[in-house]
Amino acid sequence: MTVIAFLGAGSVVFTRELLADLLSFDELRGVTLALHDIDVERLETAEAIARRTAEQLGAKPVITTNLDRRAALSGASYVINSIQVGMHAATVSDFEVPARYGLRQTIGDTLGVGGIFRALRTFPVLAGIAADMREQCPDAWLLNYTNPMAMNVSYLAAIAPDLNVAGLCHSVFWTVHDLCELLGVPLDEVDYRAAGVNHQAWLLHWEHRGESLYPRLDARLAADPQLQRRVRMDMYRRLGYFPTETSEHSSEYVPWYLHHDSEVERLRIPVGDYLRISSENLAEYAAVRTAVLAGEPLDLHREATEYAPQVIHSMETGTLREIHANVANRGLITNLPEGYGVEVPCLVDRLGVHPQRVGALPPQCAAVNRSFVSVGELTVQAALTGDPRLVRQAAMVDPNTAATLTVDQIWSLCNDLTAAHGSLLPEPLRTPVTL
Repeated sequence: MTVIAFLGAGSVVFTRELLADLLSFDELRGVTLALHDIDVERLETAEAIARRTAEQLGAKPVITTNLDRRAALSGASYVINSIQVGMHAATVSDFEVPARYGLRQTIGDTLGVGGIFRALRTFPVLAGIAADMREQCPDAWLLNYTNPMAMNVSYLAAIAPDLNVAGLCHSVFWTVHDLCELLGVPLDEVDYRAAGVNHQAWLLHWEHRGESLYPRLDARLAADPQLQRRVRMDMYRRLGYFPTETSEHSSEYVPWYLHHDSEVERLRIPVGDYLRISSENLAEYAAVRTAVLAGEPLDLHREATEYAPQVIHSMETGTLREIHANVANRGLITNLPEGYGVEVPCLVDRLGVHPQRVGALPPQCAAVNRSFVSVGELTVQAALTGDPRLVRQAAMVDPNTAATLTVDQIWSLCNDLTAAHGSLLPEPLRTPVTL
């Protein structure tokens, strides 16, 4: 019996989508779904959604729930990780504390001080998951969705190189989907490849029947000044390759936009947008819980399948697929640091996820990525060594933070965020640092 463990199953909207995709495959309709969350109510809601989804799709999985993570992991073949340590309250701190210093963020889950402290909250839990997997399911595949993806994959590669880990994100797929829709080109007729780091990979090849679509995008942009008023359209025009995450995300990974009022206006950047998104997620959770407990049917319509169900289906059936996934850089991208988490094309079959060598990125793309990677490398080292100065140094080299604040302000901000997150952080990193 194939056992799929869901860690953070209380992320019910995401869990609903993954379950709908999984149970739509004929070969996976009888799997065991081991749901785990640390919140009793959210776990109850996840179970109700799983049972309703199975009923609506006519599937007959075995469904178990566990507040004990080790019990959920016992005998698992696949572990889907979608935890959020600290939940909405921690997200609020990640935005409100930096805002007092005048530091603007949009999403705050990948880079910048928001990404740094989200990583530091998550690493201790990842260490626990890795230890439990070694005992309960050492051969399982850990399919990570939790952000900051690149930092989390890098940390796991450092502390648990023996585990099978792949970080999954839909940003490459939806970037190509939306660009094809913009040009009126059928997605299923397009070939594409991207590489870089998660949320800042680059669309290296994008072709329709062997012809590059970039000239058509250039013409579309030239004809529409309003379309030019988006961050990643601006980045594409200047760098020559399209970045694979939204403009909201992309704006806070570089030093060029957020600390200029004129650029925020020109490119219509929604400062603090993730606070709205996080609040809406809470409201959507409440609505879904109310609906499912009232016996209402779930909306299981899906335009596209998430990567985790595709990966599991390929490993269970031998169906060959190509996806973009996040893995440790072992000679895959030659002009990015060895060992850090990179996003590259991967083949998936019965034997697992097989990353494909990309070689060197275009030099301008690698240069932008290296600023991104430096923040993550220092953050991971802070957790591995217990040196709190590395946390401040990570913030000092972060492009957006460095473009906005003085070094004294950066250290003070890190001290304030350390106090705000307290016991969620690794114990050696919980004390303030002064010069």
